[in-house]
Amino acid sequence: MRPQAFTRHTAARPAVRAWTALLRANAGAARALSSSLEAAHGLTLNDYEALQSLADAEGRRLKRVDLARRLVLTPSGVTRLLEGLEAAGLVERATCESDLRITYAQLTDAGAERLEAASCGHEGSICALFEERLSDDELVALAEALELLSGPGDAAVARANGFG
Repeated sequence: MRPQAFTRHTAARPAVRAWTALLRANAGAARALSSSLEAAHGLTLNDYEALQSLADAEGRRLKRVDLARRLVLTPSGVTRLLEGLEAAGLVERATCESDLRITYAQLTDAGAERLEAASCGHEGSICALFEERLSDDELVALAEALELLSGPGDAAVARANGFG
């Protein structure tokens, strides 16, 4: 079966329209939030998400491969990210006592302090961005709709982190 040719009709399909809007909204929101986070705290969105993931993890550490999955990064992408955080003293490498092949990324005290300092302003920026455009009911509906697109565990993780 041949793929359907792209037509104006195809672009008007609700799924295609939703996908396009999601991509544009994500790009615009990421630019706005990243710029304010970097200016105020010297952190990129990925830096912040990595620090938050480590802060939420048991013992403030995760296997590097698990952190890569949470951040939707490749192994080389998470390595590059962690190199910068390690150089800044926000994250450190830790080994597993029972299996030396396993390497953890562990949040340092300095990383926890930077995350805490950044969190209030970053969450405020997120709320301002969304709440000036959407009502509470629309925000709930949007969150629920996007959670349906996430993997089954992603929605539970989001709720556990106070995002649902």
